[in-house]
Amino acid sequence: MLNRRTLVGAAALLLAAGPAVAQNSSGQDWKAKYPELTLGVIPAENASGTVDRWTPLTAYLTKELGVPVKLRVANDYAAVIEGQRAGNIQIGFYGPASFARAVITGVKIEPLVNQKHETGVSGYYSVIYVRADSPYKTIEDLKGKSLALVDPNSTSGNQAPRFFLHKAGHDVDKFFGKTFYAGSHENAVLALAQGTADAAANFWNSDTDSNLSRMLTKGMLKKADGSPMTQSDFRIVFKSEFLPEGPFAVLANLPDDLKQTIRQAFVDLPKKDKAAFDKLSDGKDLDLTPVTLKDYQPIIEMLRHNDEQRKRS
Repeated sequence: MLNRRTLVGAAALLLAAGPAVAQNSSGQDWKAKYPELTLGVIPAENASGTVDRWTPLTAYLTKELGVPVKLRVANDYAAVIEGQRAGNIQIGFYGPASFARAVITGVKIEPLVNQKHETGVSGYYSVIYVRADSPYKTIEDLKGKSLALVDPNSTSGNQAPRFFLHKAGHDVDKFFGKTFYAGSHENAVLALAQGTADAAANFWNSDTDSNLSRMLTKGMLKKADGSPMTQSDFRIVFKSEFLPEGPFAVLANLPDDLKQTIRQAFVDLPKKDKAAFDKLSDGKDLDLTPVTLKDYQPIIEMLRHNDEQRKRS
């Protein structure tokens, strides 16, 4: 039989349990709406290499978030942008320029973290390589020659070379006799190594950490006689100013508790699953650093400058 004392006691129990109940309900709400999440990544290397590099991270995220996280290796940089625009990719890994392009074109995303390299900074450089056995010693020597770029939305493989070479007085499309997009950082270096390009744009963190060094470690580059190429078979003739490392970004309209859970999972990654973290950089990175949109404002301005120059040409 209910009485005043029973009702008061029941009310007190409900009040005490309220926050926990609300928290549980909120958590269940996003899991009902997002029973599966997708991590989309830009194609920095060939598809099998990308899958191998990123699969441990998706396994870690699945465990931490409590729902399956599927990996989607994009065919090109724009596919990650458009996948987030459509809401099909909840978590994206970008280069700084592709992230800036997403922001400029109205994709509602929030950057979470980026990678801190063995150099102790969360950034890198764009470089232009030539073969060491070529006569090209400076960027000026490449006038009228061919340049392998990576992708229109690649920072080191397109946007940064265009921006910084323009500052130095060279319009990429007019200075080089031929430019083409190889599709990935690896393909650009392969074009140079195989002689189908005189130079190749790429990313460079340090002498021991670059796309080139990773390809050499994997034995992907061979001389004409079949012997392995080494670092000394290549020469850098151009190096950009410092560029912020690209971020992991989430859709801005995800539930706040889901975004916070994803953010915390990335912050915890280097310690909770060092093997998965090390796989992303062959053990070269030190940590993940929280970032905001402000960190990418210089890249946004760089793209706007490049867009304006393209309109004028």
